[in-house]
Amino acid sequence: MNHAMPSTKPHRLTTALLLATLAGCTPAPKGPDQQAAPATPAAAPPTAAPPTAPTPDANFRSRAVIYEVNVRQFSDSGTLAAVTQDLPRIRDLGVNVLWLMPIHPIGIKNRKGELGSYYSVRDYRAINPEFGTLDDLRQLVRRAHELEMLVILDWVANHTAWDHAWITEHPDRYTRNAAGKIIDPIGKDGKSWGWTDVADLNYENRALWEAMTAEMAFWIQEANIDGFRCDVASEVPAAFWEFALPRLRQIKPLFMLAEAEETELQASFDLSYGWHFHHLTNEVAQGRQPATVFDSYMQERQTQFNADHPLLMFTTNHDENSWNGTVFERYGAAHKAWAVLAFTLDGVPLLYSGQEAGLDRRLRFFERDPIDWGDYRLADFYRDLLTLRAQTPALLAGATGGRFAPIDHRSDNERAYAFTRTAADGSGVLVALNFSAAPANLDFAQGLETYPKTLHGTAERTTASLTLAPHQWVILEKQK
Repeated sequence: MNHAMPSTKPHRLTTALLLATLAGCTPAPKGPDQQAAPATPAAAPPTAAPPTAPTPDANFRSRAVIYEVNVRQFSDSGTLAAVTQDLPRIRDLGVNVLWLMPIHPIGIKNRKGELGSYYSVRDYRAINPEFGTLDDLRQLVRRAHELEMLVILDWVANHTAWDHAWITEHPDRYTRNAAGKIIDPIGKDGKSWGWTDVADLNYENRALWEAMTAEMAFWIQEANIDGFRCDVASEVPAAFWEFALPRLRQIKPLFMLAEAEETELQASFDLSYGWHFHHLTNEVAQGRQPATVFDSYMQERQTQFNADHPLLMFTTNHDENSWNGTVFERYGAAHKAWAVLAFTLDGVPLLYSGQEAGLDRRLRFFERDPIDWGDYRLADFYRDLLTLRAQTPALLAGATGGRFAPIDHRSDNERAYAFTRTAADGSGVLVALNFSAAPANLDFAQGLETYPKTLHGTAERTTASLTLAPHQWVILEKQK
């Protein structure tokens, strides 16, 4: 998340019934802050049985491809209904998980910019009227399920807007300074992150655990959503997630993504962010690290995370685009080669709104700034890459996919890189990439005879070497 740049038919359980079934827990009182806002009245649920969504099990996670939807900027109308209309096109890219950035009403007090940050949540149980209604969300989820896609909501559990009802109704749920004043989030160094439009929640208060779990359960029950992308998940105690997520999974199986890269969270979440990988891509692109740094990165990662806990791999998202620059600013003409690395180096690929259109500007975060889709000039590239991934067992994520291994090679270009992945069935790939503006020669100690077929990209080859043109890549298939 970022606020600024300084720093299966859902079970109709009521929230009270859900919490009452929890061992050793007391139902949380239902206060005014737990009511749906008048701006988004609950529509009658459809009478027909909803379509069955995919089951988010380990097999699904290995094949997952996530698309992040910036609802405000996605269309000229900036509505959920417009997203629903575009779902078939998104699905055709190879996407099977839709992540909606926060859809809740945005705080007015201490707001940043004209419209404020999506991550300043004023009411956890309501929908921002600019985006539509609860019925619009239900229709979106239903259509996504028809297309065999999951829908996950962006969930902000670390803080709320300053005009959230809890501020006055339950002030004990917030962090206070020595003077007793509620504060915005601060880092471990005691300094503010600059997120002055939000108030920090205090998870030392166990009543907050029950209340937050109930707020999350609302959307599973009322909209049949399939999980959550949990914002700054590591800033919330791991014990809370260990408390909440098993209880939410009693309602239905869920797909849970942590915006964090902490090993202690993998027991609760299905996947985590590959932040370290992403930061390394920028360092290599800027010439501050050799490309071979990914060997040590992957070897370390394999010791830290379980094979069945994949990481989210990306070249852009809402934070990177708005605050750190477009893929063209950060990667230049090599942006495709970096996407190939991100989508083949073991993990779950992420596409951000407009990435397939070649989004070449930083979207404004606090104002309307609709994406210019043009002719979707990069759609074929991403579709072809994701299709190849889906059809190649060695390129899938986690334990189901191929295991990463370095390959002994030498290159005259420190921004060239190669690696292999081998699946349990013996199939495998060799991926070679050149992130530089100069040709790159790669010599392989063991030769290339066992990789006779080219699956994607181009390269000149001999029996033991590859020559890659600037910003080019090649994926070779292993002979079984």
